[in-house]
Amino acid sequence: MAKSTLKFRDSVAEYERLVKEVKARKFAPVYLLMGEESYFIDRLSELLADTILNEAERAFNQITVYGRDTDSGQVINLCRQMPMMGAYEVVIVKEAQKLKGLDKLSLYTQKPSPTTILVLCHKEKNADKRSAFYKGCAAKGVVLESVRPRDYEISAWLQQFISARGFTIEGKALSMLTDHLGTDISKITNELEKLVVSMPQGSKKITDSDIETNIGISKDFNNFELCNAVMTRDMGRALMIADHFARNTKDNPLLLTIMALFTQFRDVFIVNYLRWQARHGKRQFPDDRELMQILKKSNTFAVGEVKKMSMNWDNRKVFQILGFIREYDAKSKGLGSGGLSDGELLRELLLKIFML
Repeated sequence: MAKSTLKFRDSVAEYERLVKEVKARKFAPVYLLMGEESYFIDRLSELLADTILNEAERAFNQITVYGRDTDSGQVINLCRQMPMMGAYEVVIVKEAQKLKGLDKLSLYTQKPSPTTILVLCHKEKNADKRSAFYKGCAAKGVVLESVRPRDYEISAWLQQFISARGFTIEGKALSMLTDHLGTDISKITNELEKLVVSMPQGSKKITDSDIETNIGISKDFNNFELCNAVMTRDMGRALMIADHFARNTKDNPLLLTIMALFTQFRDVFIVNYLRWQARHGKRQFPDDRELMQILKKSNTFAVGEVKKMSMNWDNRKVFQILGFIREYDAKSKGLGSGGLSDGELLRELLLKIFML
């Protein structure tokens, strides 16, 4: 099956469009919510469950089943039922990817009942777009393909998420979240929702101290601070943070630390190369707005930090460091690690970087 070319921003746009339609009570007979990113699937299915019917109607006309416990024949039978005391019968299938005989649902999706709304939550992967089942959903209903964000896409989306709730967030606080929790939108937004509720009355800016107090990510020992120590050649500080990580490996996965270091040095390499091109008359050095697009950053502050840090590093060394990081990325996954712990691997990597 061909790999999807859909981007995270496309998923966001389609999700926002569908939310507006549902709130305006413009319903489709079939919703196929599929993909690797569960956040949009969960939010949209919850909105449909809370919006289509009122509380009294739900008791008679809304049913939720799980794919692992049922089959396509039972789902079709539920969808063919007439609603009692209401306009719609609502059938929600969670874990639809585990439904027995999923393809046989095409018998229904190609000709859905006008009085039933079927919501299929197909997580972890996409349904086969070549199947009659998928084609029926796309032709007679709507399909939301929920794409997981790349590491460079998450910050901008989170800033919008926070802004919609009437808050702003400092750059370091945002980096602490994304460096620690990766691109798991469900996990990050769950933590942010709890944080927003606990913020002092009248406070509208989320700081690194708020993240530390409410989410438990240390403002002094995190990937943001580690990268900053490395880029400023503060070996003592970097090794101190690495020792903290070694004692708290569950909260500080080596893979996320390696990703953060790689991103930092990759950005430095790009900025240094652009400077070299400008010096040799090959192109004009881009302004901060253009650099934001090139480096895939969400604000000019982050761009300014990269420009400042890059002055400390020669690209010949940066190229070698990127090679070290790739090597230890493989070791962190068990390839040639020699039985070393994650803490030992990180310390080794940092020493190689500093000894260049």
